[in-house]
Amino acid sequence: MHAPYIAELDDLIERGSPGKRATTLERMTAFFLDGASRFNDDHVRLFDLVFSRLIGKIETAARTELSRRLAPVGKAPIETVRRLAHDDDIAVAGPLLERADRLSDADLADIAQSKGQAHLLAICARARIAQPVTDVLLRRGDREVVHSVAENRGARLSDEGFCTLVERAKTDGVLAEKVLLRSDIPPRLFHALLLTATDAVQRRLIASAMPETSSEVRRALAKVSNEVAKSEVAKSEVGKSEVGKSEVATSPALRDYSRARQTIEALQQEGKLDEANLVEFAQKSQYGETVAALALLCATPIEVVDRLMNAERPDPVLILCKSAGWAWSTVKAVIMARPGGARTSSQDLDAIHAEFDRLSPNTAQHVVRFWQVRADDKGRTTRDVPT
Repeated sequence: MHAPYIAELDDLIERGSPGKRATTLERMTAFFLDGASRFNDDHVRLFDLVFSRLIGKIETAARTELSRRLAPVGKAPIETVRRLAHDDDIAVAGPLLERADRLSDADLADIAQSKGQAHLLAICARARIAQPVTDVLLRRGDREVVHSVAENRGARLSDEGFCTLVERAKTDGVLAEKVLLRSDIPPRLFHALLLTATDAVQRRLIASAMPETSSEVRRALAKVSNEVAKSEVAKSEVGKSEVGKSEVATSPALRDYSRARQTIEALQQEGKLDEANLVEFAQKSQYGETVAALALLCATPIEVVDRLMNAERPDPVLILCKSAGWAWSTVKAVIMARPGGARTSSQDLDAIHAEFDRLSPNTAQHVVRFWQVRADDKGRTTRDVPT
């Protein structure tokens, strides 16, 4: 840009009318956007200098429009973007806080630390939010901000951040659902929060995880959850009436898996326990080893797996296998190894296969976690009962 033009621009910025400044900004913005992909770094820095000087002299409406137009531009002038993003008026800062790639994590953390809730909420809308930023958002944010962070799957959370969310979720059922549905929540915190969640939240957790297009799977999982809940209640009642008896005695239908457990645990210690072993046990009708392998590979108590394998429908088996990421061939082998499984017709297998394909891995993992936590809690309760 030649010296005469610079002098003319300086004069306009210092003594021009608001209307002329806005018109100049509009022309400069159009010129920049038209050639942004071709400009080199020196060109962009020159525009940055001009924009930075102009935005200190223009009205809010003009700053807002500039922010809106620069937000999606990958090579937007960085200092201009920073100044606009720090603007106290959320109408000006919002578009950049939500979208601008030019804002660094340090920029965002600084804004989250110093600005109001509207600015924090705008940051929550970003496709990706780094841990240092979410830590500030959760520390300073109000209920709406915290909820927005919890449901943003692109927000990376530190252990401290998750602890903050879980603590606040203990008295906020809606937040509890959002946190429990995050696939990255640490297991210990998932466990702690689920144990404090109401029954309604627990039910909605499973329902929310279901594939929207599969009402059949939704009904099946609801049925499975009811079966498991009823089984646990029945087991609990037996335990109350027979305190002091062995754990096996409180569940008369439970097989003796001690020998099968030894076999499976030995395989695990040798590093040989895998999906192929499970299939081999199932195909050889080694039921005890099949159940014990399922329990260890899916990190689910053998008592729970025993009940799920004996359920009226094979849906629990689908959930266990889908949560582990196994192939249909494995699922089929396990289904055929269930009591009465050999009588499953080819038509039934086709229907079960279709149901397995519709089942979401994320859904299956959440339901298995639910079983693990409920079983673990029941185990601790049983062990804590004085004999």
